[in-house]
Amino acid sequence: MDATLFRNVRLFDGLADTLAEGVELLVEGDRIKEVADRPITSATARVIDAGGRTLMPGLIDAHVHAYGSEADLGRLERLPRSLQALQAAERLRQSLQRGFTTIRDAGGADWGLAIACETGLIAGPRLFYPGRALSPTGGHGDMRPNTMLDQFCGCCAPAMALGVIADGVDEVRKAVRGELKRGAHAIKIMASGGVASPSDPIYALQYSDEEIACAVWEAKAWRSYVLAHAYTPESIHRAVRLGVRSIEHANLIDAPTAAFMAEREAFAVPTLVTYDALEEEGPALGLPAASMAKLASVKEAGLGSLEILARAGVRMAFGSDLLGTMHRRQSDEFVIRRQVLPAAEVLRSATSTAAALLKQEGALGVVAPGALADLILVDGDPLADIGVLTGQGERIPFVMKGGVAMIDRLAA
Repeated sequence: MDATLFRNVRLFDGLADTLAEGVELLVEGDRIKEVADRPITSATARVIDAGGRTLMPGLIDAHVHAYGSEADLGRLERLPRSLQALQAAERLRQSLQRGFTTIRDAGGADWGLAIACETGLIAGPRLFYPGRALSPTGGHGDMRPNTMLDQFCGCCAPAMALGVIADGVDEVRKAVRGELKRGAHAIKIMASGGVASPSDPIYALQYSDEEIACAVWEAKAWRSYVLAHAYTPESIHRAVRLGVRSIEHANLIDAPTAAFMAEREAFAVPTLVTYDALEEEGPALGLPAASMAKLASVKEAGLGSLEILARAGVRMAFGSDLLGTMHRRQSDEFVIRRQVLPAAEVLRSATSTAAALLKQEGALGVVAPGALADLILVDGDPLADIGVLTGQGERIPFVMKGGVAMIDRLAA
């Protein structure tokens, strides 16, 4: 059994508000065997002297679109799936380089991509995915040109790389069951309008109570859950009332709705970095003018939404939601959140809180005996300067996933 012994580390365990000094850690196989504040001995382990670097859980991004290689989602739908898969493999490799050992795709990734990550065919993070996101006709996931609406039903439309159109309870039920059969760990629905879709207003409610309740029931029947794209208080409250567990974005949330989320123990996954990126780079990357016009209202409310959610006690997981070449800004979300939230809370959003969202408490997002050995070494102290996590992994010289060193620049 392969083993690795880390010495001379400062430890962020994914839970505490401070770093532990002088810690040693032993990995055996794919699990953490021992964590101690005294010397650990092993006759077979590779010994890594961390030189005082910070050891912490591998990062988790809970809102990624692995197949989102274009900012113009209409153009993305016209690309061959084979090309999208190759582009997705590169995006996943880049995420791993930045220290993300787990991602939750939020629409588009499939079981083939997950198997490629799991078997090592491609070097990427652990991949949790909901399959294609469910959208009603004209909703946030309907990227068909208007001329196509009468030519193809939603389920048979060409491409539909990130979503599938399902109208009515029966179609929703069939779509949910289909995605679960294909290995989806959760189900995503569109509950309000969005930025990237050019035709639906942000305030638009999407899906009826009956359709949302159907999706929730079918997911729970598989011991799974539903995540919902939602911006406005009305869309968020309705989704949570009907049993949705994870609200994506939530920029326009108000205090009463946040309190209701906390009462129902729902999670939020803000994705503020994507609005900064879209504002600066969207037009050049082909984001339609109609989408740019909708961007201002949600971007302006972003930081305020973090404060509202935090005051209510809503658990917030880390998300980025970046498209195309903007994916390089994935870790900038740390710095944006740090403007209004304590550093430890921001770090937990990408470790233990995100693991709880994924129903992986104790296995991911923590450094503790029995947890999976997903670990990163960081140059510097992310609690003192969270910016050490930004960039393309320049200050993350070592990344381990399941006890295997995926990136090792310690000897360089």
